[in-house]
Amino acid sequence: MPLSTPVQRELLHTRHVTCNGYKRSDGLWDIEGELVDIKSFDLEVAERNNGLIPAGEPLHKMSLRMTIDYDLNIHDVEACMDYTPFRYCPQVADNFRRLIGHRIAPGFTRLTRELLGGTQGCTHLLEMLGVLATTAYQTTHHEREKREDFGAKGDNPPPMLNTCHAFDTKGPVVKQYWPQFHEDEN
Repeated sequence: MPLSTPVQRELLHTRHVTCNGYKRSDGLWDIEGELVDIKSFDLEVAERNNGLIPAGEPLHKMSLRMTIDYDLNIHDVEACMDYTPFRYCPQVADNFRRLIGHRIAPGFTRLTRELLGGTQGCTHLLEMLGVLATTAYQTTHHEREKREDFGAKGDNPPPMLNTCHAFDTKGPVVKQYWPQFHEDEN
């Protein structure tokens, strides 16, 4: 169901976040994200284009690539900041390599804030890490499903149970697909 019809309004800002997951020929995965912010009006910014970012030109255009393995261990990270409001911003890009050796797992958001929060990182790239983590799960899911028992057979519950509304162990999806793990609401 689409959103309701809004009142008359004027578009001022657009943010595009695109994430892609790739399986590499060496058995690893590349998870890439790009964030682009665009204003619909000319924006005065002292350090760009003689003090002006014309409408439609990116205020921000930033990319991240994480290389991960099957277990979601991070092998490499590359950050790129093609458009920023300040020339100083790209100096923080290499800090995102601090994620190398860590794993996408519960607590990942907290870890990223510890390693890259505040003046140690970039707010926009830090936000994008959460979407990249989800993209990593989605990208490797099919492979994981082929290799692991997701609970459709056997005694171990699928790992996605109770992670969202659809996978509520008291709900209809679990009742239909994994009845052995369904719980009555009483």
